[in-house]
Amino acid sequence: MDKHRKYRYIMAFALLAACVLFFFILNICMGSVEISLSEMMRVWKGQSGTETLRRILWDIRMPRAAAVLILGGALALAGYLLQTFFHNPIAGPFVLGISSGAKMTVALVMIFLMGKTIRVTSADMIAAAFAGALLSMGFVLLLSRRVKGMSMLVVCGVIIGYICSAVTELVVTFADDADIINLHNWSRGSFSGMTWENVEVMTAVVAMTVLFVFWIAKPLGAYQMGDVYAANVGVNLKLLRVCIVIFSSMLSACIVAFAGPVSFVGIAVPHLVKKLFGTAEPLLMIPACFLGGSTFCLFCDLLARTMLAPTELSISTVTAIFGAPVVLWIMVRKKVDKHH
Repeated sequence: MDKHRKYRYIMAFALLAACVLFFFILNICMGSVEISLSEMMRVWKGQSGTETLRRILWDIRMPRAAAVLILGGALALAGYLLQTFFHNPIAGPFVLGISSGAKMTVALVMIFLMGKTIRVTSADMIAAAFAGALLSMGFVLLLSRRVKGMSMLVVCGVIIGYICSAVTELVVTFADDADIINLHNWSRGSFSGMTWENVEVMTAVVAMTVLFVFWIAKPLGAYQMGDVYAANVGVNLKLLRVCIVIFSSMLSACIVAFAGPVSFVGIAVPHLVKKLFGTAEPLLMIPACFLGGSTFCLFCDLLARTMLAPTELSISTVTAIFGAPVVLWIMVRKKVDKHH
């Protein structure tokens, strides 16, 4: 690797890490109750601060910011895996209907268990979301064999998404009033109400999945060069595809289980990160996409909380504002490249 490229990668990682730290601190300090950095440090060290201040920091803002960091990174990484899998620049959990499938099964499980007054654990939610994500992914894979072309695959994904959303809406209609409020907020996408227990579960699931993604980084690099090249260098394509489907579904499921569906992050962030680094090499892209997704979601969640305070916007509303133009730009550029 030449000196210039090495320098570029180091600077890009430093920039992403600094952005994550900056927005993480902003998310903790800003809100309906402003907390200065010095106050935050004093509470952190346990030196002073009222009980209210401690509760706001430790029980509300810290777990929420940690959850946004972890889930944002997981979502961007899921998008990168799906784009690599389909060799398609606008494949992503939200666009392909995978998030909607996960949302549908989580809604079904929540209503069924709540109706029987059974407590729904974080693990139940992830398991339900994973089953829904795999179900949607199965349909997308079946359709992708029949339809050739980027736009048709996206159309199929959108239709699957609409079908799953319709089933979810139908299910919500039959829920109790108290359940409907929770489900409605969650189904629009929100990071509110995160607990340290949630953070522990999502950290364990996402960390394990990311480690497995690193494990397939080398064959993933060969797969990017095309199926023929990958097969020639000894990559087991069938196994690799199964791994990508499972890992991307697991990451997508984790986000939907805790925060509901979040749009456009999975498509926009991998592209912005590739532009920043000037490469699509998996060993660099895996950590870079994670940091990029964390930055993007921390920034969007900060806006969702503070822009129209005390009203909180749904996270998908804000991510769509910043993510959708990137997706449009990708599609227009692809069309322009084809004509040249």
